[in-house]
Amino acid sequence: MKTYDVFLTFFVVIDPIGLVPLFGALTAGASPEYRRRMAVKGVLVAALVLFFFAFSGFALLRVLGIGLAAFRIAGGLLLFLLAIDMVFARHSGLRSTTRRETEEARGRDDISVFPLAIPLLAGPGALTSLLLMLSAAHGRLAAVGLLLGILTLVLAITLGVLLSSVRILALMGETGANVVTRLLGVLLTALAVQYVLTGIRVGLLQGH
Repeated sequence: MKTYDVFLTFFVVIDPIGLVPLFGALTAGASPEYRRRMAVKGVLVAALVLFFFAFSGFALLRVLGIGLAAFRIAGGLLLFLLAIDMVFARHSGLRSTTRRETEEARGRDDISVFPLAIPLLAGPGALTSLLLMLSAAHGRLAAVGLLLGILTLVLAITLGVLLSSVRILALMGETGANVVTRLLGVLLTALAVQYVLTGIRVGLLQGH
């Protein structure tokens, strides 16, 4: 994959702008220090989860006997469902917390691990996209290093967005954030279909 494709994919599935209303709701009435601490810790935990999955995900697939072609198809379908949620601004639990999870999180003193890091940042879409793009790198160290570097950049941008969430929400509002998310969802739909088509093509070639 090209560099901008990797960046766009991570940016879309993590969706920093779409996180702003959710982060604002979870930290409503909290002090700026609390919001800063939750944002920093949440992004760090998400980074640890994503990097751990990057180095252990393929081993898990081998243990389960799942081929890359099947994973590409399944991953593409999952990302397609995620894209549908983004386009319709739905909160199904795939790209955001469910209503009950949000209510539970509001009663917590620490929201950094749940729900911020998992599932909002290092959710199914981000984990799936990471493995799909790593499989496309074919183990080339330079490609893998570039991919992980871009992931780190997107997480850094996400941290900056969360730290500025109050100002961004005041400027854009929830409606504005949803508009951006819908546009990104359209792009993710096309990318998800491409993953499925690639998985089918690779599967057919391997079948021969």
